[in-house]
Amino acid sequence: MSDQWERTLDALGDPTRRRIVERLRASGPSPVGALAAALPVGRPAVSKHLKVLEGAGLVVHQSAGTRNLYALAPEGFTALQRWLVGMWDDALSSYSDVFTEKS
Repeated sequence: MSDQWERTLDALGDPTRRRIVERLRASGPSPVGALAAALPVGRPAVSKHLKVLEGAGLVVHQSAGTRNLYALAPEGFTALQRWLVGMWDDALSSYSDVFTEKS
């Protein structure tokens, strides 16, 4: 789990994947076609991006008839959230230490 935040950042490093995550956040579970319609890339590219996001644990899919619906997997963002909070806490602590020493 220690490198989960790195996989998350790597997956979100691509602007198209970030747009997909934003769309899923705004509209909820969506089929590939609906996601592709809102992006400047085709369905095959969106499918590839979704596989990367799914591999990073950020999205899940569920079959609904002949369609696959993709949705965010909130638990996939937990490691990134913990890392960011830790970085933030360390930065604040360092900032406080610098100004405490000067006083």
